[in-house]
Amino acid sequence: MDKIKLEILGLSSSQSQSGSFALVLGETEGVRRLPIIIGMFEAQAIAIEIEKIIPNRPMTHDLFKSFAYSFNFSVKEILISDLKEGVFFAKIVCKNGDKNIEIDARPSDAIAIGLRFSCPIFTYETILSEAGIVLTDEADEEEETAKVKKTSKKAQPKSDQLKDQSNEQLKELLNEAIKKEDYEGAAKIRDEINRRN
Repeated sequence: MDKIKLEILGLSSSQSQSGSFALVLGETEGVRRLPIIIGMFEAQAIAIEIEKIIPNRPMTHDLFKSFAYSFNFSVKEILISDLKEGVFFAKIVCKNGDKNIEIDARPSDAIAIGLRFSCPIFTYETILSEAGIVLTDEADEEEETAKVKKTSKKAQPKSDQLKDQSNEQLKELLNEAIKKEDYEGAAKIRDEINRRN
């Protein structure tokens, strides 16, 4: 079965399930989108890796990476492998020398781990044709992008407010955001600090 490469397009609050997030994957060479509903903690794990934020202590997915490296395993790819009764299944394809090993996982955990190993994400045509969404025109795509941006800006410090802060105040805000595990807010503060340097 041919695999189709996917990329992460966005992460937004789920409209259908409170406290959940929609992880939107898209074909790298196509127009179909694959939305997967994930939990808040998994969304946070994905977001902090996308934003390249380093937490004070290793998160579970970081621990997996350290463990794998300690035993000479690498992650080759993530495969959204199945869809049964509306539930997605995934495999983490690992390599140890010449041996490939597939580990069953939830897609959210698999993708969070895959991001840490900078490996590609794939699925099968059957899954995309069953659960994929085709955007019919540019207006739909702009609307989807606007929703993702709107939800990712909630409860985050505004760039205008950050510009008025001193470097010391920004460092304090950054530490507070990391302690509160507000990694998206921390990313904005970090960007403002980097902009000044």
